[in-house]
Parts: sequence; structure tokens; C-alpha cells
Amino acid sequence: MAIQRKSGPSAVAGKLRRRIAARSAKVGIIGLGYVGLPLACLFAEKGFAVTGFDVDADKTDKLNAGRSYIRHIPGKRIAPLVKAGSLKASADFRGLKAMDCIIICVPTPLSKQREPDLSFVADTAAEIGRHLKAGQLVVLESSTYPGTTDEVVRPALETTKLKSGRDFFLAYSPEREDPGNETYGTAAIPKVVGGDGAAALELALALYGAVVVKTVPASSPATAEAVKLTENIFRSVNIALVNELKVIFDAMGIDVWEVIDAAKTKPFGFMPFYPGPGLGGHCIPIDPFYLTWKAREFGITTRFIELAGEINTLMPRYVVDRLVAALSARAGKAIKGARILVIGLAYKKNVDDMRESPALTLIEMLEAQGAKVDYHDPIITVIKPSREHPHLAGRRSKALTDATLKQSDAVLIVTDHDAVDFKRIGKLAKLVVDTRNTMARAGWRGRNIVKA
Repeated sequence: MAIQRKSGPSAVAGKLRRRIAARSAKVGIIGLGYVGLPLACLFAEKGFAVTGFDVDADKTDKLNAGRSYIRHIPGKRIAPLVKAGSLKASADFRGLKAMDCIIICVPTPLSKQREPDLSFVADTAAEIGRHLKAGQLVVLESSTYPGTTDEVVRPALETTKLKSGRDFFLAYSPEREDPGNETYGTAAIPKVVGGDGAAALELALALYGAVVVKTVPASSPATAEAVKLTENIFRSVNIALVNELKVIFDAMGIDVWEVIDAAKTKPFGFMPFYPGPGLGGHCIPIDPFYLTWKAREFGITTRFIELAGEINTLMPRYVVDRLVAALSARAGKAIKGARILVIGLAYKKNVDDMRESPALTLIEMLEAQGAKVDYHDPIITVIKPSREHPHLAGRRSKALTDATLKQSDAVLIVTDHDAVDFKRIGKLAKLVVDTRNTMARAGWRGRNIVKA
């Protein structure tokens, strides 16, 4: 009588490895936002059958109709994938059971107390756990503190009695999306991967290796999680440095942008970073505080990181103070009752992403001092609901007419979209407070320009 042998971990992993190599593995991506949607498109374009999962039925309905809701990912990219059957979307998470590989791309915001809010990750892991089957690969991409994959995701999945490394495979690979970057799209950015065990690492490297230019193995999920935080803390600290230099040099009558442009001609030992009105986006204003919070568990105070956060957080106040002073000195006008036009609502140029945008904070600060504030953004025509600024939701972009510019007491440039005619602003506006050095780059250096 023949003895029937059970498939061990290596056999299970080998089967999935072959399916990935043949591109017959089904890929499920949870969270169809600025990270998940381009990733879903990329896997579908590389020959995988992809299902995107999201609790927002409006997103899934639009995708299934071949339409986009993110500006830099056009419908013409999505529609052929949907038509070919390689990309579909669903709000029914029971479909996770049919996936071979599941990638988590959900938000990881901060609470009002600036502590990590992992509720989206925890809820998603629990949902996967309800449908988990042997042989699946689960990868977390959401930015988080070292230890999340092991401490939050793995226990939620192992409530099924399936074990990581034996029955299913778990990894972490930090997202590195830069919305609107035309040089480095998802496929052109190397992927760092850390696996819970050798088999998980091998499978995750194979999965991402099929779609991106290069994969970089890390010794553990925690190491890969630390890589993501390090990248964004590096940016946060250096932006804080130039923001502080901006304040110092302004007091000395020196233009910080001229200084940086000259300094960057040195071919070694210097990397240019530029000041601004405050930090925005889904990573840099948030990720450093994830490490700060985790470090307390080990009795360590992250003084350098927290100081950088403090400097960057104070930038909107500095901008408002500069605007108030300029109004008084140049027009003899108080901020109370002044008409202010904010240019740009997005956190960076040429995208429709307003997450953590300093423009929202600036609008609130100016209105708290009695100013009458409108905004113009050719990309974000209406303010969407947000957790931090709910009362601003529904406001609409004001047309940038000659009358609007002439009637405004000051124009505040927050985001330098290419679609905005800044020379026209310089010609017609009484006062322009520029936080991005936009007017100088546009070749306009009128007496009505104040840098902030």
C-alpha cells in the first residue's frame, strides 16, 4: 500500500513560485489609492490577473468601468486592462480566497495625539485572515514602524491556525511611490523586500522581480520597515534644515534659494533640498513620528527627528507672519478683512493629492485672523473631506481671472502647478507672497514679490 505524503512548506512554496514565474498567479491588491492603483496597473500590464479590493464602492465601480479617479493615472491606461480582463476591482473581500498573492496598500495615518493609527492595517489583516488559505503570499506595503508585520499582521493571519512560513508566506515591501514623477514610475523604482523566513523572501522577490527593474533583499520585515522610515526621515530632516536656513538667511537679507542653487554646483558632499510652506503628502509629515513612537518602547528619545518635525510644523506660522508683515508694510493693511488668494491646494505640484497639504493649514490660520480666503487650483477644483480639516470640505477653486487677481490684497503661492500662469499673477497682483521661489523661476522679479 502506497504511503501518501503531505506537501511540506517547500512544496507549497515551489508551487506558488512556479505560478509566479508563469504569471498565472492571481494578485489581489487591497487599497486602491495612490499606491495600490499604480501597482495594480503594473501587475496587470506585466501579464498577471489582478483584482483590486477597496471598501470604497465608488472607486471599484469606476475602475470596472475603465475610468480613473487619480489624475496621473489616466483612464486610457486602465481601460485596456479592464477590457482584456487582466484588471478588475471589487468591494467584496470574499474574493481574497481566490488570490495567490495579496498585497496590502492601506493608509497608516497619525492620530490627533501624533501616535500611529494602524487601524486600517489591523482591520485589513483581520479581513485577510477570514479568507486565508494555505499557499498564499501576503505582503504589507503600508508605511509603518519596525515590527508591524511581525506584531500586527502575522498574529491576525495566524488566528486561522495556519502558520507563517509553513502554510502561508508573509513579507514586507515598502511602497516608494512619487505621484506625478515622470522619470521614476512604479516599474523603474527598486523594491526592498523583507520576508518572514527564507521561503517568503524568495517568493516576494520573485513576485516583485517580475514587474520592477530591481529587487533588494532585506534580512527581515523589520529591516525593510526601517528602510522606509529612514528614507523619509532623511528627507524630513534635510527639509527642516533648509527651512531653518531660510529663516536665518532672510534675517540677513540673503536669498536661501540662490544659496542652494550655488551650493549644488559642488559635485560631491552636497544634495539640494528646498524650503517650503510646510510638509505635505502621505509620508514625510507622518513616517518620522512612527519611529519616534516606537523608539519610546526602548527608552530612546528621538531628539533630532522631533526637532526636525517641530521646525517643519512651524513653517505655516512663519509664512503667515511674513504675509501679515508684508501687507502692513507695503499696503498699510491689516490681515483682518484682507482678501487673500491661495494658489495651489495640492501638497506638491501637478498632482491632485491634498493629503496633509500645508495649504489647508494656511487657509485655517489666515481665516482665524479674520482674512477672507479663496483658493485657486487647476487640478483640485473642490476640497474633499479630510480628518484634520472637515469644515473646509466642499469649497471650490476660484477662477483665476484678471478681476480676481486685482481684487485680492495678497496672492499666496503654496503649490507651483505648471498650469498656473505665474507671470500673469506677478503682473496683476498687488502683493505676491511666494513660498516656492516660483516667481523667480518664472523670470518675474517685480517689487510686489515677497519670498516666504
